[in-house]
Amino acid sequence: MRLVSWNVNGVRAAMRKGFVDAAATLDADVLGLQETKASEAKAGLRLAGYHAFWNPGERAGYSGTALFSRTEPLSVRMDMGIDELDTEGRVITAEFDDFFFVTVYTPNASRGLVRLDYRVERWDPAFRAFCKELEQRKPVVFCGDLNVAHQEIDIARPRANRRSPGFTPQERESFTETLEAGFIDTFRHFNPDATEQYSWWSMRSNSRARNVGWRLDYFCVSESLIGRVADARIRQDIHGSDHCPVEITLST
Repeated sequence: MRLVSWNVNGVRAAMRKGFVDAAATLDADVLGLQETKASEAKAGLRLAGYHAFWNPGERAGYSGTALFSRTEPLSVRMDMGIDELDTEGRVITAEFDDFFFVTVYTPNASRGLVRLDYRVERWDPAFRAFCKELEQRKPVVFCGDLNVAHQEIDIARPRANRRSPGFTPQERESFTETLEAGFIDTFRHFNPDATEQYSWWSMRSNSRARNVGWRLDYFCVSESLIGRVADARIRQDIHGSDHCPVEITLST
């Protein structure tokens, strides 16, 4: 079972850059998208053979998530049930026979770190608790743009970015707390020492061609599921966004 996550940085823009063909190449059984920036009606996207679910949030053209699954989920839930955190369309949860699949677009701390406290004091603890609550029923797979480069090997220029959104000590420690809560970063599980493995590149200064990037996109799983994860990959061969897809293969 191939599970894929991709921040498309605007699904309509991605469609103009070959998203439908890229999705066919990825051949996902379940595909989670982040930063869709559109409702289903405005996107006009149809992927043959998939059940589609969209959570565009309240502000048009901002944030948003979508989920596509070949198998119809047992249930689908939008958001986390917390009014102050549920306005931006950042979470979709699909229930399958033996696990929950969560696609999440974690808030960025933003320029000047103006949303840092919101991110690490409200959002991250709430999302951790949400996943742990799901885990009481079934194991959890959560994936998406988590907007954090966890370790120094997850970013091309760590020294220059210690106070940049996504690499502050607070954000990195918060992700550590998520792992300590019982979730496994699948890519690092299989590739503990791999360097220059990034999933996002600035659109400036030809960063992708020079591979000056960050690893911001993750698949994390409950500890009880790691034995079923056969592989975890960063698909740097797939273009169409400033992020590339990440994926895992889950044995059935």
